[in-house]
Amino acid sequence: MRDAIERAGGWCIESITRLGYAARFFCVVLQKVPFALRRFRLVVDQIHFIGNYSLLIILVSGLFIGFVLGLQGYYTLETYGSEEFLGRLVALSLVRELGPVITGLLYAGRAGTSLTAEIGLMKAGEQLSAMEMMAVDPLARVFAPRFIAGVIAMPVLSVLFSAIGIFGAYLIGVRLVGVDAGAFWSQMQAGVDVVRDIGNGVLKTIVFGVAVTFIALYQGFESDPTPEGVSRATTRTVVSSSLTVLGLDFILTALMFGGR
Repeated sequence: MRDAIERAGGWCIESITRLGYAARFFCVVLQKVPFALRRFRLVVDQIHFIGNYSLLIILVSGLFIGFVLGLQGYYTLETYGSEEFLGRLVALSLVRELGPVITGLLYAGRAGTSLTAEIGLMKAGEQLSAMEMMAVDPLARVFAPRFIAGVIAMPVLSVLFSAIGIFGAYLIGVRLVGVDAGAFWSQMQAGVDVVRDIGNGVLKTIVFGVAVTFIALYQGFESDPTPEGVSRATTRTVVSSSLTVLGLDFILTALMFGGR
């Protein structure tokens, strides 16, 4: 019994220590953001690396999600004779929940792992240490531009995901099963509020972008400088980021829409 208590206590102390170190690392990265903005070309390059290379999987996934929402929504609403509300159902589902959450999960699996592997390999190759030897701050030169790029790219990818998802639902609902096009768009326009729905959805993506990008960078920075260490770090990035996105989604949804 005593050994179990000691192990539990040791795990708690280690977890609190890691959490404090991660919080300190996050604050230091935020302090380096102004230095990175002075060389915005570095940020633009990372936006291209993170956003452009993730665009295909985002668009394809959004299109098929829209197809599914169009079919399932039509079959559900048809039961109650409310097929004309399909546009509102699809739009609210995407801009409030599915767009931000699925984009966050895809972003973690595609861009997050790339960032972790890149930072881990730079650490294994002692490139970060070499920068310090040349009086170049790796946090300002490497970490901060990637952090800013992730925060910028995430909302853009989410908006594109929702837009292509709505288009996919339109193809299925209007062109395939015969929902009236005017009712589809008018109900969507009447039921979706720019600030309450779209604005809160964009806010979610910004929070997800901050969380996932930071986790990816931190795991890469903390990875062991070996191939096995980098591999484990990328795995931790996917698992931690996915759980964080889902947990934050619940909290943000309760705060944004719980009172309505």
